[in-house]
Amino acid sequence: MHTNPTPQQSTATAQRLNDAMKRLRARLRAESGQHATGLTATQLGVLASVVREGPVTAARLATLEHVSAQSIAQSLAVLKAAGMVHSEPDPQDGRKKLMSANVSATELVDNLLAGRASFLARAIDQVVAPDEQQDVEKAIELLERLAAADLSDGAL
Repeated sequence: MHTNPTPQQSTATAQRLNDAMKRLRARLRAESGQHATGLTATQLGVLASVVREGPVTAARLATLEHVSAQSIAQSLAVLKAAGMVHSEPDPQDGRKKLMSANVSATELVDNLLAGRASFLARAIDQVVAPDEQQDVEKAIELLERLAAADLSDGAL
């Protein structure tokens, strides 16, 4: 028989999930060599979005990163000063600037992502038993659904 969890159980589960994700993110940063870049996690996230989406406006980056325009502007200023991104006028609207990544930035992001993927693949191979592989796939699906959840209607 399936029963709904109590609010206390849901809160405890949410906290455990948050703690596990924080530990995993920290481990991925360490294993990928992210700390050696001298950039913050936020700056690297913005850089990865420029690499993936570019050329892209700062407003689009703010939406993608779920941060304020001011936060994006600060990160972009650091990335520009480091020579990782550059801007050019938007051909459709000259008032806007389009951000693009330089080749070295693209290589950096690719290397960091490859380092993370390599660590995760090795960890999965060593820690997850063959009969648990489907559990990992289900966990990924659930995490993707949580990340995409739209709670704007106020329903919890």
